[in-house]
Amino acid sequence: MGLAKVKTATVFTPEDYLNFERESDERHEFIDGGIYEMAGESLSHSRVCMNLAREIGNALKGKRCEPLSPNMKVRTSTASLFSYPDLTIICGEPQFHDRKKDVLVNPQVIFEVLSPSTAEYDRTTKFQKHRMGNETLTDYVLVSQDKPFVEHFVKQTDGNWIYRSYGLIDDTLNIETIECVLSLREIYDRVEFETQPDEQEFDDE
Repeated sequence: MGLAKVKTATVFTPEDYLNFERESDERHEFIDGGIYEMAGESLSHSRVCMNLAREIGNALKGKRCEPLSPNMKVRTSTASLFSYPDLTIICGEPQFHDRKKDVLVNPQVIFEVLSPSTAEYDRTTKFQKHRMGNETLTDYVLVSQDKPFVEHFVKQTDGNWIYRSYGLIDDTLNIETIECVLSLREIYDRVEFETQPDEQEFDDE
């Protein structure tokens, strides 16, 4: 989903944002003092999100880790970012920003389904803020919606992160920290991909 900045020159505090957001009918993210409205999602984006929720929910049923919906806000420790990940996984007791219990502060795994307008932001700025501002975060997963391609960033014991990618529909994503294995075929169930120019067949003339 895309982000559009609320048209104002004001620099908001985290408290300003939460007061505004809790009264709003629309969802917004908070980034470095700015408030950004979240746009709607495409059919492919919706299908991927639902597939992830279903498969991960089934895989974690009865275990100590659980998935949370995209309506749960996640905050970084510096409060420079309040966002709505497409799927968040926590392990153990959830910890919250305040008594409202609508802002999580201890995510373990974050999934973002990429949109053309936010892919670069999700891969760079947002990931940087999450990995620097969430000590509990061990995995950050980016899922493309227009082709079978999943990127998996995994935190190591020394604090560094390694990168893995999966680009075949028969690949499987193994999130070892939560003992969850996901098939790309299931992640992309019902998703229709457009044929790329280099994949088209041309008849000899």
